[in-house]
Amino acid sequence: MSPAKTLKRAALLRAAAIPSVDRLLKSRPLAPLLEQHGHTRVTAALRARLTQLRTAAVAGRLEAAAVTAEAVAVALIERLDTGPTALQPLFNLTGTVLHTNLGRALLPEAAVRAVVTALTSPVDLELDVASGKRGERDARAARLLCELTGAEAATVVNNNAAAVMLVLSVLAARREVLVSRGELIEIGGSFRLPDIMRRAGARLTEVGTTNRTHLADYSNALGPRTALLLKVHTSNYAISGFTASVPLARLVALGRAHEVPVAVDLGSGSLTDLTRWRLPAEPTVREALAAGADLVTFSGDKLLGGPQAGLIVGRADLIRRLRSDPLKRALRVSKLTLAALEAVLSLYREPELLAQRLPTLRLLVRPEDEMRAQAARLRPCLERALGSGYAVAAVPLASQIGSGALPVEQLSSHGLAIRAVKGGGGSLTRLAAALRALPRPVLGRLADKTLWLDLRCLESADEAAFATQLEALAPGALA
Repeated sequence: MSPAKTLKRAALLRAAAIPSVDRLLKSRPLAPLLEQHGHTRVTAALRARLTQLRTAAVAGRLEAAAVTAEAVAVALIERLDTGPTALQPLFNLTGTVLHTNLGRALLPEAAVRAVVTALTSPVDLELDVASGKRGERDARAARLLCELTGAEAATVVNNNAAAVMLVLSVLAARREVLVSRGELIEIGGSFRLPDIMRRAGARLTEVGTTNRTHLADYSNALGPRTALLLKVHTSNYAISGFTASVPLARLVALGRAHEVPVAVDLGSGSLTDLTRWRLPAEPTVREALAAGADLVTFSGDKLLGGPQAGLIVGRADLIRRLRSDPLKRALRVSKLTLAALEAVLSLYREPELLAQRLPTLRLLVRPEDEMRAQAARLRPCLERALGSGYAVAAVPLASQIGSGALPVEQLSSHGLAIRAVKGGGGSLTRLAAALRALPRPVLGRLADKTLWLDLRCLESADEAAFATQLEALAPGALA
């Protein structure tokens, strides 16, 4: 910078008379901010604001009113009130019940109470109260899992990918694992089963073809280096047509003949027969164990309806090996997860009451008549909020379970279809953004020049709050 420009810059800054940091921190307008946010955070925000003021002064754009303590305090309030906040509740009208991006399963009240207790009180996490000695942190969950599935033993890690990795790392490190080529799935976030196997140190041996795998394919690939036969439930896709797969019972017989364990990754991991509620059939954990599987892994936050967790059930000797491995400690869950999981598993002991107590199941079996009536009630509310620029219709829809569970099955639902009278896709995109900007964001689904709002996950208790906040939509801003 030339001497002339340096002098000019100094002159502008003197003319602006921007107060110092110390002076402003001692001023009365900043006192409430210091009390609320503390010296460290307020000072950092103040320095950033003064930098903005100096830049404006050098450019000749600074107004005198902006440098008063009152004006600086107002600017700091806005700065201090922004930034990372707690997770934000929203309305899930996407039509996907177990939506991975939205946190999957909602926890029942019993689980919420259990988590609050674990948060606010010392708990017997790793203590055997009767003996006063150290205990296993997932012992209660393990007992419940054994009761509900018929397993000899069980353990818990932080998600199902971790469960699969632990099994492979402990039982098959530097050895072969046989998997059908048609079961080499990719789960959410581009995580692929072959990648998990590689990181676990196991060697993948593919058998069969994408659409057809026979018992002979496994038998021909078995060798002295084979440590595990792995069967994966393809819960997030389906192949139809000319297909064949090996029933689990036949794979178990082959494994036992060669003294090779069989592990099953069930993914969504239903603990109960869903057909009793007229839902599509899904393999259960108990069925896999009854067919002879030595280990079964599955998720806690999918069809089970609990917190994120990876559950492993099966033979006691194999579970002991998993528990004693150092990787198990790295993958263990917190007291909050265990508190929620134990509460959810306890609900399964009274299956007749499960649809009333477990939010995931309650949403999946929600009556069509209830959603149809709700759509009729909400249609005029939405029409008033959107104005003449949009047409709103109450329509039948098709929901999906989500999170890789029963991907081709759909649930009859009802909701609202919104179309732009003019402006087309751009108007709908602006409307979708405006709905997401509401105090409690509303997420729908844009497709076929329509914004679809599926009401399956809008329960009666939340309907009034949803309708009320629609008044915050300004029709003029949506045009």
